[in-house]
Amino acid sequence: MTGSGETHPHGGGAGAFTVLFLCTGNSARRILAEALMTRHGAGRLRAFSAGSHPTGVVHPLALDLLRAERLATEALRSKSWDEFAGPDAPALDAVITVCDRAAGEVCPLWPGHPASAHWGLPDPAAVIGPEAVRRAAFRHTFEALEQRIRAFAQATRDSRDRQEFKVRLQAFAAAMPKETS
Repeated sequence: MTGSGETHPHGGGAGAFTVLFLCTGNSARRILAEALMTRHGAGRLRAFSAGSHPTGVVHPLALDLLRAERLATEALRSKSWDEFAGPDAPALDAVITVCDRAAGEVCPLWPGHPASAHWGLPDPAAVIGPEAVRRAAFRHTFEALEQRIRAFAQATRDSRDRQEFKVRLQAFAAAMPKETS
């Protein structure tokens, strides 16, 4: 673990910060966020995702959208947050909830005491209706996440240590417009 004045040694390489996106079902929003953070983090931000009660499958419309956007989907899977709470888990710098339900749950004690933030967004997987309406809901969530992740990557671009990264995450989360899921 690094101190507040040290360069961050773990993750995707020197200077990489590790972010875990959480959602209850772990099939849509957090999958989109993981793929987008991997793209826009450009090796500086390493993304993972998990759920408190994972469905066990990634939503097919999430995968379709990611493929259409030319984002890698091979490594994406619905997994439990338990994978990130043990001693062999990657050290986390930030845990970001993307659904209100997960934000209200009692989370495990994360190794490294990462910063936390809430980026609540409506669940596109919960939308009922014709396929075009459901696809539009996924597109809306994707675009909202992409806007946030691009801005977050920019806001934390010059972070040099864990403490500065955490401060910037908190400031970014506080300044974000509120949406509910």
